[in-house]
Amino acid sequence: LRALLLQSNKISSIDEDSFRSLGKLERLDLSNNNLAHLSPVWFGHLFSLQHLHLQGNSYRDLGESSPFSNLRNLSSLHLGNPQFSTIRQGNFEGIELLDKLWIDGGNLSQYEPGSLKSIKKINHMIINLRSTNVFSAIVRDLLHSVTWLEVREIKLEIEKKSLVQNSTLPFTIRKLTFKDASFTDQYVSRLTILLKEIISLRVLEAIDCVLEGKGAWDTKEIASSGETLVETVSVINMVIQEFHLFLDLEGMESQINKLKRLTIASSRVFMVPCKLAKHFSSLLYLDFHDNLLVNNRLNETICEDAWPSLQTLNLSQNSLKSLKQTANSVTRLPKLINLDISQNKFGEIPDVCEWPKNLKYLNLSSTQIPKLTTCIPPTLEVLDVSANNLQEFGLQLPFLKELYLAKNQLKALPGDAHIPNLVAMSVRRNKLNSFSREVFEGVQVGAVHLSLMECHKFLVVSLICALVFLVILILVAVGYKYHAVWYLRMTWAWLQAKRKPKRAPPKDICYDAFVSYSENDSDWVENIMVRELEQACPPFRLCLHKRDFVPGKWIVDNIIDSIEKSHKTLFVLSEHFVQSEWCKYELDFSHFRLFDENNDAAILVLLEPIQSKAIPKRFCKLRKIMNTKTYLEWPLEEE
Repeated sequence: LRALLLQSNKISSIDEDSFRSLGKLERLDLSNNNLAHLSPVWFGHLFSLQHLHLQGNSYRDLGESSPFSNLRNLSSLHLGNPQFSTIRQGNFEGIELLDKLWIDGGNLSQYEPGSLKSIKKINHMIINLRSTNVFSAIVRDLLHSVTWLEVREIKLEIEKKSLVQNSTLPFTIRKLTFKDASFTDQYVSRLTILLKEIISLRVLEAIDCVLEGKGAWDTKEIASSGETLVETVSVINMVIQEFHLFLDLEGMESQINKLKRLTIASSRVFMVPCKLAKHFSSLLYLDFHDNLLVNNRLNETICEDAWPSLQTLNLSQNSLKSLKQTANSVTRLPKLINLDISQNKFGEIPDVCEWPKNLKYLNLSSTQIPKLTTCIPPTLEVLDVSANNLQEFGLQLPFLKELYLAKNQLKALPGDAHIPNLVAMSVRRNKLNSFSREVFEGVQVGAVHLSLMECHKFLVVSLICALVFLVILILVAVGYKYHAVWYLRMTWAWLQAKRKPKRAPPKDICYDAFVSYSENDSDWVENIMVRELEQACPPFRLCLHKRDFVPGKWIVDNIIDSIEKSHKTLFVLSEHFVQSEWCKYELDFSHFRLFDENNDAAILVLLEPIQSKAIPKRFCKLRKIMNTKTYLEWPLEEE
């Protein structure tokens, strides 16, 4: 069993040995049950467990010690619930590396410092918290282990203490995400200063958060605390009740000149002051999608000398109405390469526009433009004009490599267009009703040299199948001639035998000898040899397959067990013996189990003369033994 999913089953108790036999279990989900405590015994034998889900139960803590001490292969752990209140030192002992740790600790009020320090590395940790003090203590413990820390549902309050205190370098935390959190202006100021102490931090995110303020941050104190090393900031769906009163953040200029990527999406942004925009001197990527930008505010946001290094700009889903004004605004961005202005309601497109000289990617999808004109820059390598009202495409774009025309009203392919370097074109969901030969002819198609596989796929596949069949046929024939199947079966049985102990303990020896013979020689064996030996004084104890094999047991196991429980193995050799399949097995097991141990446990009795040349080559050891060891011969004259 690899996965056991028991979530939402109202389980309130688990026997201590419930999972004892599940040594190969990799995923166990006990979430959303009624477990009031966690027992280390449950997980004691789950050595292969990688994913453990325990959230949504009713336990208040993890116990006095670690429930996870034996889970050396654990990769992801999800725990906690609304009643979960305490984390103690030692609760995570035994865990060294986690890809993901998720703790639902909305009411977590007691956290013993050092509790999470035993985990050497955590790639991504998610924790639901409401207590600022617990947040600070956890951050201090995770400075040297976590790479990405995600904090949810926290209502941040003023924190005086340092987040790093006396922690030694280097720190590992590179990304910090706040989700469904609530901030005040005062805490934003304090947090900005505190996070500068985590010098490894490079990415800061705020998703679905609420700012109870209007940007009245203590910019003087923030500036005096030095520069930040954060390179990427993402603010997505930030709720600011009085967003129209938000201040211009004057004084924050020194905190933004090292930023390389900035995303402020779905947050009602309607402009960025020109003075502030000029200080984003290192910014390469700017995403303002799903906001309230209009053309006259965009003109101020992208003023002269603003965003001097910008290469990628996303202005999709705003309130831009004029494509000409939008183009004029972005012309002030000399290094711009990628521009997304999709899902704006332009409606019209002018005949001529000015664009940045290096522009290579332009997304004009879903902008309600009815046609394409020379407003489109000729420098483009990728153009997306999907989901418009286009009825034709006849532009000359000599550098274009990718063209997206989906969801338009095209009735014919863009045959008149001059796009010699086109590699990919999407024209799905149009109204194409005819194709002309001229559209598909040209030097580019004629110069293509198709492979044999592309030209004659059916022939090539048929040849490959025929060759494969021929190879299989040859292998079967060779295998049959050289007894490959017999060797494979013997190898499997030998491997099974090898797993057993080399020799049975003396107390397990039940017989003086195991007798291996052909059924065709049973008359002589049972009426002469066995009678003489078992009626001798003292009598010998013999093991015969007819009499002593355990019914219902696999024959190979019966043979191995009988040989191992006998002092000797007695082979009655004849022409019938050499031709018997099971005699071959018995002889071969004696090779592996007895002859390889260099003892004299095998006794050979020749019931009739056999030339060593007549013995099959696979019985090489038998031939060797007959040439080097003394064996008994039953004479033709019985008396």
